[in-house]
Amino acid sequence: MTEETCLTGADVRAACRAGRLTGPTPGFAQGYVQANLVVLPARDAADFQLFCERNPQSCPLLEVTSPGDVSPRRLAPAADLRTDLPRYRVWREGRLVDEPTDVMSLWQDDFVSFLIGCSFTFEAALQKAGLPVRHIEQGRNVPMYRTSRECEPAGRFAGPLVVSMRPMTREQATEAARITRGVPQSHGEPIHLGDPAVLGIADVNHPDFGDPVEIRQGEIPVFWACGVTPQAALLNSRLPLAITHAPGCMFVTDILEANNERL
Repeated sequence: MTEETCLTGADVRAACRAGRLTGPTPGFAQGYVQANLVVLPARDAADFQLFCERNPQSCPLLEVTSPGDVSPRRLAPAADLRTDLPRYRVWREGRLVDEPTDVMSLWQDDFVSFLIGCSFTFEAALQKAGLPVRHIEQGRNVPMYRTSRECEPAGRFAGPLVVSMRPMTREQATEAARITRGVPQSHGEPIHLGDPAVLGIADVNHPDFGDPVEIRQGEIPVFWACGVTPQAALLNSRLPLAITHAPGCMFVTDILEANNERL
């Protein structure tokens, strides 16, 4: 399955549902909003929503479903959240136990789904401005890292900020910050430019999630808040059951990036 054959969010979702797309989604359906997914029982939804509200740069909420709903009514009303992502993660008691390509057999009537903004959404704008998006250039997943910065906790949800990284020159990073500042629903501007040690990242060439990418001479690492952050919080919460997207394997919506700030 190629980027060229997935021109819209509906194309990507159909490919996922048919099992033709099982890997990361950067570069697919350019111009369409991509979203991180967290699914958990209704009894824990209020605390998780508060966690998102207290950490809006890493967890910008796009939509919260009613208990049991499998379709996000605003983002993609014809979609099915049980089948329409390339790959999922299943968490039990805070442990990662599976990475299936659908979660039909696990779905519960009390599940609430949270769709959270994703930095893949703004990558088409970066490319249009002539800025490098190295993981797309190299056909890889974006590198992501746990940091030493703690999120603001809420109830049983707490954990470190996770960031994604795209290498650029400092001049390019300044332009990227200007562009992404205008899309807070996709994590907004970078949280740090340069030395990864400031974020507690020991080795930028060994990400915690995703793939390493080439950092060329004259470039610095540029870090954005990342929607994998809730997975670290789920690890600490030890919920009996929760479901998320696999890192880089996003839910692609029907919403165009140009309309994202109005969500």
